[in-house]
Amino acid sequence: MLHSSSISCSRLVRRGQHIKSSFNRLQRVVYAVKQAATSSPHVLTNWLQRNGGSEQLVEIKGVEMETGVTQPLDTLVARQKIAPGQVLIDIPEKLVITLDRVFESEFVAELLTNDKLSELACLTLYLMYEKKTGKESFWAPYIQALDRQRGRGVQAVESPLLWKDEELEELLQGSPVVTAVRQRLAGIREEYDELDKVWFMASSLFKRYPFDIPTEAFPFERFRQAFAAVQASIVHLQGVSVGKRFALVPLGPPLLSYSSTSKAMLQYNSEHETIQLVADREYEEGEALCAWCGPQPNSRLLLNYGLVDENNPYDKLQVTITLPNNDPLFRIKRAVLQPFGLATQQTFDLGRNKPLPPALLPFMRLALATTEEQARLVVFPEPPPPRSTSGGMPSTSTPSPPSESAGPTNPVSSASVKTPLSMEIETKALNLLAGYMHRRLNSYKHSLSKDLEIISDPLSTPRQRIAARLTKIEKSILQDCLGELKKAASGVAGQGMSTTVEASAAVSVELPSAEACEAALRGSSIKFA
Repeated sequence: MLHSSSISCSRLVRRGQHIKSSFNRLQRVVYAVKQAATSSPHVLTNWLQRNGGSEQLVEIKGVEMETGVTQPLDTLVARQKIAPGQVLIDIPEKLVITLDRVFESEFVAELLTNDKLSELACLTLYLMYEKKTGKESFWAPYIQALDRQRGRGVQAVESPLLWKDEELEELLQGSPVVTAVRQRLAGIREEYDELDKVWFMASSLFKRYPFDIPTEAFPFERFRQAFAAVQASIVHLQGVSVGKRFALVPLGPPLLSYSSTSKAMLQYNSEHETIQLVADREYEEGEALCAWCGPQPNSRLLLNYGLVDENNPYDKLQVTITLPNNDPLFRIKRAVLQPFGLATQQTFDLGRNKPLPPALLPFMRLALATTEEQARLVVFPEPPPPRSTSGGMPSTSTPSPPSESAGPTNPVSSASVKTPLSMEIETKALNLLAGYMHRRLNSYKHSLSKDLEIISDPLSTPRQRIAARLTKIEKSILQDCLGELKKAASGVAGQGMSTTVEASAAVSVELPSAEACEAALRGSSIKFA
């Protein structure tokens, strides 16, 4: 009887999957009919040609996405076979939306973005008012194309800025992306509250819009959606004035796929006054085109563009370690750190290709030093070159695309990892770092193996699948760090520095309980974040 019930349940599940699959196919047919009748992708390309754009070597096609996506996603593909060096996209500057065009003045554009609003907020507000004018807007075909994408990246997922908070927690618990999303949303809210100031500061520039002031014309939820769509579409142009550095380029993203390993970039051609994309490799007819998105980790790619690149060589997690300022040797330790470009509150990158930064263990040795002699004996690598960081918004400075040996390079030497001060200090350092890695691993909702199940499950939603891809990579980095700590412990034991069970257990590949991880850190005055 039990066997019969199991068979019946199995049949019901298969029947349900078949019904869902049939319904999805029906939805795609209905969608295709509606799109053909209302907003064909050809509207955008025809608009470009009517307004002085040349015939492109690309076209927009609706591409069927992986299981769980009911509607084809508009994607930019090669219209014919492409050779390296051919110009794929060539958009006249007059058909690109930048701040100097929006405000018709470089001075006003710089004034506004140096005050309370970001470039993205100004561009978002502009497009919202333009959309409100309907078909009368010059930009209507482009706005229509953005609406069709709804800020979705090439993996058919919107930025987590548009996810419900409970979904964010459910899918990304333990990932630093959760905090980043909430911080970004708080920033968007602050900018929304400043929109009326822009209206009054530049009222003469908005006189063509016979509508209410921003916060009365647009509720916050609509502004948030528009902001996410603009963020997913923005291009960072190099070698241009402030008013041109953030650009919305027709045929650019999100129609154009972003890749961490492509060598092609959308660039401003000053001679022709156009935005161009030059092919970096061969493309077959119908193949989706890619451009480099800059050296961004997957956490940033998901937040900005709704995508995760599993081949991203720039992926990383970060750990921030703070020395206690009540340490009697605090000033001495600070003086030891300064020549190497390090501070008493230091952030280290746990890289995908080099999970254990060579300066991390020396920093921990210094943190645990109990005498001035020990502190001054700590060997540090050469100081890293200056780095520029942004507060989480898309960067305004993008370096050159990657070379063949692309990937994050750490300027410090791993030799410093092999310079322990004493058995006791080395054991404590390894215990604390291993405890921190375990604590972070235990903060996720489920294991790495569960991530793999979600990714391969045909019934997973696009958001579930992309979240699992991200957390899988993050957990892999943390586990690689534990592996490196285990090697370091073996090296110490081999030198006769430590043969204790405690040192080995701290770097075990077996994950201890969350309580055990916390216990390794609880007694320390050194703070980890």
